[in-house]
Amino acid sequence: MDWGKLKKFRSWLISAGMAALITVWLASGQFGTEAPEAAPSSVIASAASSQQSSVRVRTQSAEEIMRTIIVNGQTAPARIVDMAAETDGRVEYVGVSRGANVDRNAVIVRLDERDRKARLAQAEATVRQREVEYQGRLKLKGESYVSEAQLQEAVAQLEAAKAELKRAQLDLEYMTIRAPFGGALQERHVEVGDFVKSGDPVARFVDNRKIVVTANVSEFDAGYVQTGQTAQAKLATGETVHGTIRYIAPVADAATRTYTVELEVDNGDGKLRAGGTAELRVPAEHVLAHRISPSLLTLDDAGNVGVKIINEEGEVEFVVADVALATNEGVWVAGLPDLATIITVGQGFVVPGTMVNAVPENDVETAVAIKSEDED
Repeated sequence: MDWGKLKKFRSWLISAGMAALITVWLASGQFGTEAPEAAPSSVIASAASSQQSSVRVRTQSAEEIMRTIIVNGQTAPARIVDMAAETDGRVEYVGVSRGANVDRNAVIVRLDERDRKARLAQAEATVRQREVEYQGRLKLKGESYVSEAQLQEAVAQLEAAKAELKRAQLDLEYMTIRAPFGGALQERHVEVGDFVKSGDPVARFVDNRKIVVTANVSEFDAGYVQTGQTAQAKLATGETVHGTIRYIAPVADAATRTYTVELEVDNGDGKLRAGGTAELRVPAEHVLAHRISPSLLTLDDAGNVGVKIINEEGEVEFVVADVALATNEGVWVAGLPDLATIITVGQGFVVPGTMVNAVPENDVETAVAIKSEDED
């Protein structure tokens, strides 16, 4: 053997040998290994079950409650009056400070008398004169010394004198501007020394002995609100007040399609202040509802508020719910089945139509208790 030539082609021979060994190894693996056995169906079913999401559920029955219409509104005085001067004059006295509570007929502003009393005395004297003239002509008419026309002239002069007297009396009365009803002075536009003419604004007076809560209800709820109905309102301060519905708009607002509703609340002590926000609550109808935590409410793709439950087929189902009542203990939702299995934990990780592993809340609590005992 020519070792010189072997050394020359040694690298080629080594590569060829390695390729032959790899080919033999691959062939032995392809034809010598048996096909794996199919997994038992029970194992497949167990694996599929383990892939289902587990959720915690609670099964509960609906209860009959009074559905409440809850809308946001604001408080306002029962009446607001813009007072104006009814005669000319200079302000000589201011009787009420801004914000003060006063009774009916309290003096707010008084003008100077000027010559009002003199003109009143003159008008009274003129009336007495005209009465004497009328009586004299009436007596002469009976004796045929005065014609009917002359008698009627005396009557006209007497009535004109009475009208002038009434005008003088009213002018004297108008110099004192009084509170039209019990309430509070919101604004006063004049001070002592100001001269006002008839029609000039003087003050704004409000009736704060009664507070009105104004809100807008939808066209679907307007039918449940009646005049004279008892309702309540929760104020921004946390107080809850009761009153009577005094007004329902006969026509809906063209822009919002809502109806204005006013709740009148007694405020004789003046403790409640108007102009704040309030939540109007009007009883509507008896419905079957479930009490749940607000955190269980969710939205679907269309933006509807609802609750996820487990239906009879064991699938997740989204049910559109109507919040019938909200309290400190939770919210009452209507629209669910009378007996509902509500998902309480894990509702955010499952979608409607999927099968889930529903774990009752009682079983979870029992499992935790057993685990704690084992640890002890």
